[in-house]
Amino acid sequence: MFRRQGPHCVASFAQDEVRVLRKVAGEVVGLLTDGFDHDDPVVDRLFPAIYPDEPAESEEVRRYTEGDLKTAKIDQAGAILAGLPSEGSGDVALDAEEAEAWLRAINDARLAMGIRLEITGDTDLGEELDDAVLHDPTSTRVFQLSVYAYLGYLQESLLHALIDG
Repeated sequence: MFRRQGPHCVASFAQDEVRVLRKVAGEVVGLLTDGFDHDDPVVDRLFPAIYPDEPAESEEVRRYTEGDLKTAKIDQAGAILAGLPSEGSGDVALDAEEAEAWLRAINDARLAMGIRLEITGDTDLGEELDDAVLHDPTSTRVFQLSVYAYLGYLQESLLHALIDG
């Protein structure tokens, strides 16, 4: 998918890929703005306690750092939205800074989806997807697992393109 072309990481995206990436990035922005809720396990995963065994100290650190972290995460998701074609298919060329923002935003999206899909380090994604397809090939879960797998592939290809430079 992503390949190195001079100082840029370049990829071509089909219309459906652009649509999915826009939706995913938009959902991350929505989660961090309108839907921001500390009781949401996804928010907890994206903003973990600095001192898990010391809630008061963690809350103190959170009070001073959360705004900047939230803004950075929104900006990173915005980098995906800004870098994609406005509609249809097209090419994306990212410099090193943009590529790093994309990597962080894709990681945030995968963390969020992983929590919602109950994916753990022990989950065999291929097996999980096969089971979901057997149960109901048209289900939302099949689509979400496919998007999760696609984001992993995209993240890995971007990382390799970035490193190869």
